[in-house]
Amino acid sequence: MDTKTSTAIAPAGFGRSLLIELTMRRIGIALGASIVLTLLLSPIFITSFIELLGRTVFVGMTLLIAFTLAGVWHPKWLPRWVTQVLAVAFAAPLATLAIYVLKVDGDLPAFFHSEERVSGFFFLSISALLIGLVLALGALFRERDAQVRAQALMFQLEKETLERQAADARLSVLQAQIEPHFLFNTLANVQSLIESGSPRAVPVFKSLIDYLRAAMPQLHQSAATLGNEEGLVRSYLELMLMRMPDRLQFSVDIAEDLHSIKFPAMALLTLVENAVRHGIDPSEEGGRIEVIARRDGDLICVCVSDTGIGMRETAVPGTGLSNLQQRLNAFYGDDALLELSEQTPHGLRAELLFTEPH
Repeated sequence: MDTKTSTAIAPAGFGRSLLIELTMRRIGIALGASIVLTLLLSPIFITSFIELLGRTVFVGMTLLIAFTLAGVWHPKWLPRWVTQVLAVAFAAPLATLAIYVLKVDGDLPAFFHSEERVSGFFFLSISALLIGLVLALGALFRERDAQVRAQALMFQLEKETLERQAADARLSVLQAQIEPHFLFNTLANVQSLIESGSPRAVPVFKSLIDYLRAAMPQLHQSAATLGNEEGLVRSYLELMLMRMPDRLQFSVDIAEDLHSIKFPAMALLTLVENAVRHGIDPSEEGGRIEVIARRDGDLICVCVSDTGIGMRETAVPGTGLSNLQQRLNAFYGDDALLELSEQTPHGLRAELLFTEPH
């Protein structure tokens, strides 16, 4: 049963493969080569141009079919290209001989006794053989180059896929470190209010619950938008303002055209939280935090500045800042930068510089 089934299906598959390989481009090349060969041999042959053209077209198409058949079917122990070259080498004289045999109605002695026919056979078969082999080798080289290019593209695609997967994995690991860092710092602020018996503890705690309800979904996204981040930052700063109303001022100004820009989740919040924790909170007089995002050509600049105690007393960055540069590089590429600089007369300025991902 299995043998009969495979025998019945094989010819159909063979025919489809033959039609796929026998492209219009190859047919056009074979016809073009036949015309060129006719023009070259026409001064030598006494036959008419049309008759000679018919012979060269017949030989050319026969070589094309032989070349294509050898590509579709070839013995396993012989390389495909060797089979195709041998097929062309054998088909050239055989196709030419078939023309002359038909010309004399199968009378081989009459063919061999005619010096003109024999010389014509040799001229046509050798010319067809040479041109056929050149075209066959050219087609094989082009096919090999196409395979090499296709393989290179496949390897590049696999490389990019692996790099993207590695970047996603790094983002997941880094974000897993950031989540508890942010939550513990925020809860510690609430704890200090409760322990001090501040009347603001209850409203701050309610604001924290509302904030976390909005923020928690963002914690598990590899990327949000600057618009999302703006909302989280405003909520966080309003929460901090309730905790220290006399020592904190802030402004958030994200350009409208940047709201839809893809942005690493919680990255902007990390900078703002760092400004509060290490800049404003330790300062007796407090300070002001400004969040600004602008586009300059292809470059996007997101800046968080504060008028707190400055860089010298916060020289060792926390977990959030130490991971932020890695997150930016994983998200935007190696050109993305996190730059920290001191403000005058005191304070810290953190700038994220990157180009929009495509």
